[in-house]
Formats: sequence, structure tokens, C-alpha cells
Amino acid sequence: MMRRAYLDTCCVIYPIENVPGFSATMRAHLANHPDVILCVSPLVRLETLIKPLTDGNQVLVQDYEDFLAAQQWLPMTDSDFDYATRLRAMHRLKTPDALHLATALRHSCTEFWTNDDRLNKAAAGMAVNVFRL
Repeated sequence: MMRRAYLDTCCVIYPIENVPGFSATMRAHLANHPDVILCVSPLVRLETLIKPLTDGNQVLVQDYEDFLAAQQWLPMTDSDFDYATRLRAMHRLKTPDALHLATALRHSCTEFWTNDDRLNKAAAGMAVNVFRL
């Protein structure tokens, strides 16, 4: 079975924006898992583009657009929002975290790459904190 990893927004921001202490770790993780299909959603795009658009940084906007276009795109449906609502209620997740996780689960991702240990319980064992490995 092919591994499919949903990228939490931080896992996109860190390598693109050269965040000290995180970029090298994320780049190494990506390089060490070339066989994994990387998945993103419209919510990842929304979250990554806010700061560069606010700052008027078109180069960074294009860097994000190029990276995201190369990944497997997972649409967000009403069913994903319904599932996110239940996840948020059951696990007291923030709305974006619940939406990311619901999208990953409903689209059969096998892993959820993140930097947030709080998602482990709600993710039913599929959350991988890339920065704690």
C-alpha cells in the first residue's frame, strides 16, 4: 500500500520560508521519504498564503503555489466539515486542526505530518510529529 501523508501547514511553511531550527529537519524528512505521496488541501493553501499576501511578497506566494501544485490536492467537502465538527467536539481541537485532520482521515491518508503533539489522540495513531523523531 502506498503511503499518503497529509502535510499540516507548518510542514509546508518551514521548508519554504527557511525557518531556523525547523527547515532543515523538514527538508531532511521529505528527502528521507521520497516514496510518500504528499497531500494538501485548500486550507493549507489559505494558511500558507495569508502572510505573503499581507506583506505583498509575490515571490513567496509563487513559491507556495509551485510547491502546493506539485502535491496531491484533497478537496474539502461538506462531509469533511461534518467530521471536523465531531472531531472538534470530541477532542477539543481548534477548528483548523479539526479540518486538517478530518480531511486527511476522510481521504485515506496513512500519516498526518505535523509539529503538534496535541493531535495524536484525535488522529488515531496516524499523526507523526516530524520534529520529535
